Amino acid sequence: MTGFTGLGSLPGTDMPAALRMTFDLVPGLPYLPELPARGPWAAMIGRGLGLPDGLPAEYEAGEWRLSGAPGVDQRRARATWRDDLDQLEEAAQGYAGPLKIQVAGPWTLAASTGVAMTGRVLADPGARRDLAGAWAHGVAETLESLRRRLPDVSPVLQVDEPSLPAVLAGAIPTPGGFFRHAALDLPEVVGHLATVGVELSRRGLEVTTAVHCCAPGLPVAAMLRHGSDGAGFDAVSLDLSLLTHDDIDALSQAVESGRNLWLGILPTDNPATVPGVDDLRRRVLAFVETLGVDVAGHLLVTPSCGLASFAPKAASQAFRVLARVAAQVDEELGS
Repeated sequence: MTGFTGLGSLPGTDMPAALRMTFDLVPGLPYLPELPARGPWAAMIGRGLGLPDGLPAEYEAGEWRLSGAPGVDQRRARATWRDDLDQLEEAAQGYAGPLKIQVAGPWTLAASTGVAMTGRVLADPGARRDLAGAWAHGVAETLESLRRRLPDVSPVLQVDEPSLPAVLAGAIPTPGGFFRHAALDLPEVVGHLATVGVELSRRGLEVTTAVHCCAPGLPVAAMLRHGSDGAGFDAVSLDLSLLTHDDIDALSQAVESGRNLWLGILPTDNPATVPGVDDLRRRVLAFVETLGVDVAGHLLVTPSCGLASFAPKAASQAFRVLARVAAQVDEELGS
C-alpha cells in the first residue's frame, strides 16, 4: 500500500491546531510538527540544538554557536520540546500506530553552528565528533520520553540533512563567505550519522529511521547501507524533481533489498498553488515505471519539503491531495 505523510514544518504558532491537522489529515503516519514561526528556538537548527542534554549553545546576531553555557534561546528550545511532547501526549491519547518526529541531523547542525576559533563546527574534527555524540544521545532521550508517554505508538525518526550534499562537496561557505570548508570523507559522514542507530539499539529502542534531504547529491546507497560503511537508515526521503539516473539506480536496488522510499512529489516552492491530483499521480507512476521494481509496501508520497510557508488552508489541501494521489497510485498499480 502506498502511504503519505508530511515532512515536518507547518504554518503558524498553534501547536494543538497543528497536531489536530496531522492526526486528522495524515492518519497513516501522523507526526509532531515543527512550527518555525514561533521563533529561532523552534526552527530546524534551534530545535536540533535544543535536544535534551545537548552541547550548550546560544543564538546571537542571527546565528547559533556553541558556548560555555546554554543561552536563553537554547533554554527556550528545550522548554519548547517538553511543551510539544506534553501536547502530543494529549493529542495522541488512544492512538496506536506509527508516529513520527523530525530533527536536524548532525551534519546540517555542524554546517550551521559556529564555534570559537574555527568558524563552524564543521571545521573542527573534535567538535564534529562531540556534536554527533550529543545529538545521538539527545535524540534517544527524546524517543525514550515519547515511548514512556505513548507506549502504544511505533516511533519513526526522520533525520533532516539538507546540508549534507554540500558538506560532502566542500560547498559550505565559511562565516565570512569568501572561502569554503573542506569536503569531508564519506566514511566519517556515515559514521557520525550511524551513531543514532547505535544509541537507539543500546537502549533497546525499536525505531524506524529515515533520512530526508531536499538538495541534490545525497549518497543514497551509503545512507541505506547497514554495517560499518553505511548510515543504516531504513528509508530515504528525496525530492522527485531532483533525482538523477544514479539516484534511481541506487533507489531501485534499495527497494529490492527491502528499504523504503519517501518520494517528495508535491512542490513547496510556490505555496500559493497546490498542484492537482492527476498531474502528481502521473509523475509518481512514471517514476515507478522508470524504477522498474515492485514498490508495493515500500513507497510513501510526501511534499518535497516542509509546509511552513503555506497558509493553513493550503497546507490542509496539500495533505488531501497527497491522500488522493496515494489511493489512486494504489489503484493503478493493483496494490
